[in-house]
Amino acid sequence: GGDPARHCAAVALLQLGHHAAAGEELEALASSLEQGFAFLQIPILIQAGQAWFLAENLERAYAVQSIALAREPNNVDLLVDRSMTTAAAGDFEAALSDLNRAQANAPQRADILVLRASAHRFLDQPARALADVERALALDPGSAEGYLERGNLRRLAGDDDGARDDWIEAANLAPESATAAAAQANIAKLDLKVE
Repeated sequence: GGDPARHCAAVALLQLGHHAAAGEELEALASSLEQGFAFLQIPILIQAGQAWFLAENLERAYAVQSIALAREPNNVDLLVDRSMTTAAAGDFEAALSDLNRAQANAPQRADILVLRASAHRFLDQPARALADVERALALDPGSAEGYLERGNLRRLAGDDDGARDDWIEAANLAPESATAAAAQANIAKLDLKVE
C-alpha cells in the first residue's frame, strides 16, 4: 500500500495510454509523498512531465518540468524533457537554452547533441546544426537519430545523395522505430521529387 502502490497504479495508467490521468496521479503523488519517500519527488515529477507531454498538454508538462528544475537546475534528463516540450510548442530558442545547459552537464551524450542540432536547424542555423550532429555521430556512430538529422541537413543543403545515404543508414540502424519511419518517409518524398 501507500506511496509505492499509488506510483505503481499511476505508471500502469501511463502504460495503458491514459496519459492525462497518469499525469494527474503522478503530480498528486509528488506533492504528497510520505517522508520516507521524499527522495523520489524529482523522478516522479519527471514521469509526470512525460505523461503530460504524451497527453499533448504542453503547458502542464512545461509547468511540472519547471517546478522540478527549480529544485534541480542541472538535472540533465529534466532539461532534455523540457527542451522537447518547448520545441513541440515551437519555442526553439527556449529548447536550445535548455539543451545548452544539458550539454554542458553531459558533454558525452550524443542524444543531446542531436536534439540541439535539430533546434539549430529550426532556428535556421545550419552550420551549428551540422557541427552538433557530426560531433554526435563521432560520439555514437550507431545513432539512428543522428543520421536522420544529418540527412535532413544535407537535404536542406541540396545534397540529395548524401541525405538518402544518411536516411538509409538511420532506417537500417533502428528498424521498426519512429526514426526509421521518418527516414523512410523522407526517402519516399525524395523519390517523388526525382521522378
